[in-house]
Amino acid sequence: MRWLVLVVAPLIGLALAPAAVPLSGAERVTVLAASSLADAFPRIDLRPRYGFGGSDQLAFQIREGAPADVFAAASPRQPRELFRAGLVYEPVAFATNRLVVVVPRSNPARIDSLDDLARPGTALVIAAPGVPVGDYTRQALRRLRLTSTLENVVSEEDDARGVLAKVALGEADAGFVYATDARAASGDVRTIPVPPRGEPEIRYEIAVVRSTDRLTAARAFVRRVLGPRGRSVLRAHGFGVP
Repeated sequence: MRWLVLVVAPLIGLALAPAAVPLSGAERVTVLAASSLADAFPRIDLRPRYGFGGSDQLAFQIREGAPADVFAAASPRQPRELFRAGLVYEPVAFATNRLVVVVPRSNPARIDSLDDLARPGTALVIAAPGVPVGDYTRQALRRLRLTSTLENVVSEEDDARGVLAKVALGEADAGFVYATDARAASGDVRTIPVPPRGEPEIRYEIAVVRSTDRLTAARAFVRRVLGPRGRSVLRAHGFGVP
């Protein structure tokens, strides 16, 4: 099994200013993190080895013994389940986000509101069940009484970046992603907000993996994320911070 889904270049990347001199392989921690953190985390610290992907997939990899020192998820569910299983130390919240709808910049389907997503023939792409952004999408549609929109789903992706790519490339008329992902791809997509009454609570949590043999370095990384630099970088990328 390929344990790490390494993001060499995010879909819509921002220039990465050096945050620190890389350490030797023996000292570098491995951080498994939600794909929506792929732009922000390297700006906080360039030193770790990063594996970005869907939080559910990364949690599964940790359960299966994948080498990892820190886990950062786009939902409390996966870190809390691993904590109850004794696989990570107690998770802490470090960021919040919002859910939005993205459409291609040219918007050929003329989608202007969430109600338009239910029109017959609309090609909607969302994340799969169990993926945090996919679960948040379904929560929002239930709250807005728009679950009939799910009949127009043509693809279910592994993470938010997969949804964003399909829409940005014009392979779908619309998709649900995080506001931070939409912001990073603003040149390729337009954003439609989710009404406040439908907006789910999106909270990110981070935890040190108990099997790590780099406990001090792993805890130091978590402190950087929670500290002034981490909070500043997260805000700059559009996240909220607790």
